[in-house]
Order: sequence, then C-alpha cells, then structure tokens
Amino acid sequence: MKKIIRHRQPNRSFGGDIGVYIILIIAGAFMILPLLLVVSNAFKPMDELMKFPQEFIVHHPTLKNFADLFGFLGQSWVPFSRYLFNTLFITVAATVGQLIIGSMGGYVLAKYDFPGSKKIFSLIVTALMFNGYVISIPVYLIVVKLNWVDTYLAPIIPFFASTLGIFLMKQFMEGIPDSLLEAAKIDGAKEWGIFTKIVMPNVKPAWLTCIIMSVQALWGNPQSTYLYSEELKTLPYALSQVAAGGIARRGAAAAVQLVMMIVPIGVFIFSQSNILETMANSGIKD
Repeated sequence: MKKIIRHRQPNRSFGGDIGVYIILIIAGAFMILPLLLVVSNAFKPMDELMKFPQEFIVHHPTLKNFADLFGFLGQSWVPFSRYLFNTLFITVAATVGQLIIGSMGGYVLAKYDFPGSKKIFSLIVTALMFNGYVISIPVYLIVVKLNWVDTYLAPIIPFFASTLGIFLMKQFMEGIPDSLLEAAKIDGAKEWGIFTKIVMPNVKPAWLTCIIMSVQALWGNPQSTYLYSEELKTLPYALSQVAAGGIARRGAAAAVQLVMMIVPIGVFIFSQSNILETMANSGIKD
C-alpha cells in the first residue's frame, strides 16, 4: 500500500505570518542601512561628510571623492594597476588552491574509510574553533623558515590549508549516494573522472560558497605581514594609506570604503542562491 506523504503546514495564523514578515523587514532594514550609508558617503561633498549627526541621504552628490582617491594613488611610487594586479593574483591563486585542496580532502574523508580518517576530521573540526590570529605567529615562523617572506608564496600557500573549506566540502559530499559512484566505476570510470565529472558538479553550491568566503577573506586583507616590497603591496594596503591621511582625505576615505565593498558584494549576489543551498545542506539523497 502506497504511503501518503503529507507536508506539515506551519501552525500559524494569518496575523502571525504578518508579524513574522514585519520582524524580517525591520531586521533586513537594520542590516542594509550601513551599506546604504557607505554608498551615500562615497558621493557626499566634504561639508556633508563633516555634518553631525550623519545623514543617510546625499543632497549634492559628487564624484570628487573618487577623483581625489585616484589622484592620491597616482602619486604613489607604484602604479595603481600594479596594486590591483597583486590583489587579483593573490586572491585568484589562493582561492583556486584552497578549492582544489578542500574538495579533494573533503572527497576522501566523505567517501573513503581509512585508518585515522575520523581522527583527522576531528582535528579539522577542532581547528574551526581557532581564530586566524591564534595561528598567525606559527604560520609566520614557518613562512620565515621557508624563506617565503616578501614573495607571492607567503600569502598564497598557507591559505590552501582552509579547514572550513574541507569541512564544507566533506559535509556536502556525504549527500552524494555511494550507489551513484559505484555505478560509475562499473561503467569503467576512473577515480579522477568520477571526482571531476560526477562529484564536483553535484556539489556546485558548496564550492561556490568556498569561493565566496575565500574572496571575502583575501580581498580586504592588506597582506602587510608578509609583503614588504612596494611592488608586491596589495590594493587594500594602498587604499588604507590613503584613508589614513586625516581629515583632508576624508572624502577619499569614504570612496575607499565603497571600492573595497563592491567586489565581495558583487560575488555574493552572483552566487547567492548557491550559498543558501549550501547552508541548508541540501544535496542528492538515496
């Protein structure tokens, strides 16, 4: 006899639904107000920026703040394009490396039972509790020992070992049925082919989420701990120097905040649905 599946309806009245929506709208407004203030400040003239209390609406928008920003950057020893290249190169290289290591490690931990696998995963989960500042000194000592200071390797290679990336990929890959992988092996598929053509496409939300988190962590990082040569400095470092110029550069500092915010928000909007799917831990089920 076929079992009838009934979807559970929320035990809430129409008035309760309205109340929930009102609460969500208020919470959403509080979340978006700081972003609107950053956008508004970037186009405010100096007299409106100096006004207290701050107003959310700009009355006389201007592009002078951005002109001042690029003017200050043009006066530096290194061209603006060099700062931008360094930031893009470090962000892309570290993100790709983290994705490869995280997906491979997650796949092995999710689909293979080998001696010590549970202990390794326990260590990964334990490492999630530690802030990056806790391990910054050991990482720096290792980088110095390897003579990677003031090279691109210093900010890129240590970022490969992201415990969060391995954890997300492992948890999501566990939702892929073993029967699907076994069927591929019976059809003659090799291990690499199974990983690249079956597993990775089915965990797209997970690795897109890893990309988002990696870009957010790297884009705004000045990398001043490892990079000392001006030719290797990143865009966040150059922009932070502009913003630290005092009241005279307050307009340029407001433009800096908007510039640094555009890329992470743009990447998030591009893959928002996949991030929500990952957080819901959905996937293929038997």
